[in-house]
Amino acid sequence: MDPLREIGKLMLVGGAILAATGALLVFVARLPFRLGRLPGDIVYHGRHGSFYFPIVTCIVVSVILTLVLWIVNLLRR
Repeated sequence: MDPLREIGKLMLVGGAILAATGALLVFVARLPFRLGRLPGDIVYHGRHGSFYFPIVTCIVVSVILTLVLWIVNLLRR
């Protein structure tokens, strides 16, 4: 196989992934809830600093990615 052809395919796929990610970020901003500020996320405000750990956001993103990858794997068979 021609190495330039393979690099071209890789660049096209990478560009498509970047474009899809950008479109997703544009549309996520319009959702009625803010991903990253969900109820259940741990927030601590002290005198000299603050701590934020998005535990519920991590769980939601993990479930969504698991479902998407499961569906992709199912369709590849």
